[in-house]
Amino acid sequence: MITLFRSGLLVSVVISCGAAALAFSQTQAQPPLTFGTGIEIINLTVTVTDSQGRLIPGLDRDAFSVYEDGVKQDLALFNRDRLPLSVVLLMDASASMEDKVGVAKSAAKRFVSTLVPEDRARVVGFNNRIDVLQDFTGDQTALNAGIDRLRPTGATALHNAFYISIKDLQKEKQVGAGARRQAIILLSDGENTASIVTDEQVIELARKAEISIYSIRLTADYEGDKGRAAFSQATHLLSVLARETGGQAFFPAQIQELDSVYDRIAEEMRTQYSLGYVPTNLRKDGRYRRIVVRIPSRDNVLLRYKLGYFGPKA
Repeated sequence: MITLFRSGLLVSVVISCGAAALAFSQTQAQPPLTFGTGIEIINLTVTVTDSQGRLIPGLDRDAFSVYEDGVKQDLALFNRDRLPLSVVLLMDASASMEDKVGVAKSAAKRFVSTLVPEDRARVVGFNNRIDVLQDFTGDQTALNAGIDRLRPTGATALHNAFYISIKDLQKEKQVGAGARRQAIILLSDGENTASIVTDEQVIELARKAEISIYSIRLTADYEGDKGRAAFSQATHLLSVLARETGGQAFFPAQIQELDSVYDRIAEEMRTQYSLGYVPTNLRKDGRYRRIVVRIPSRDNVLLRYKLGYFGPKA
């Protein structure tokens, strides 16, 4: 049984064990879960750090306050446990990665080693085309073999890769079982050269999904390109995707920093909070609704989470 609190009214919903797990997993699913009673749950994955960027675990549900369009919402769900993951390792396989691919593969394998048996990951390489090098599995040996199949060549269809990966991860959620957090981890030189999908379309889709997006853009070989429009567009896209989805964008100056970046992402996923609320706004206008999460009792904390969602349409 899941107990929901809404505007002072206690509502109990009896569902199966599998569905109960889904209720807690909706930090990443799209669209938001609707129980048979018509109650809609909006879910958030929240990362909390101090002013030095150190992760803060162990907070209780009473520490959090959630607002939608300025109106305080009552928390219906809260989970601070480490949930199983569904992760897409999205790796640039364009020719520009040729001299970096060995270190990139080693760093990706390092991340794979942090996964537990309940986690599932997929390895995707992209250049002019999108190649699934290993589909979703918890088998680390198979995932590492998929990473080894990465062969850099061709151009960079960055926008296409994001768009397809978001779509496919949404499908994975629909067929998967149990409570999961979903994320995409991109490694790229960050310069789109061959996509038919625009950056605006990628951002719009990311806002509709409930998937955290982490981006790692290698910058060392591109210091002279900072004035180029492509560089600015790529940097902007990765930063916006991270901000809108509650993920993070990393711009390491040296490829040797990759290990520490992947370690940071893995640690963050182990210490996140899952929050859920029943929105008081019942209008079916399809409009975007802005979310704000705060911890009133603590100063100098930084929170990252999905910044909003599109309301239902009539």
